[in-house]
Amino acid sequence: MAKHCEVCGKTALKSSQLTFSHKQIPNRQNPNLQTIKVNVNGQAKKMTVCTSCLKAGKVQKAV
Repeated sequence: MAKHCEVCGKTALKSSQLTFSHKQIPNRQNPNLQTIKVNVNGQAKKMTVCTSCLKAGKVQKAV
């Protein structure tokens, strides 16, 4: 599964966990991606979309 949203292009972020002794542990924050069927030009197509695009109504779910 692709690690980016096909609508807005949102990808993973690099971050680091900071321990009590101030050691930095590399961490990766992935977006909340869902594979759904979407109407594209009147046809149903499977796409990987982030939940913020679903809530904003940027895509139309296929029935």
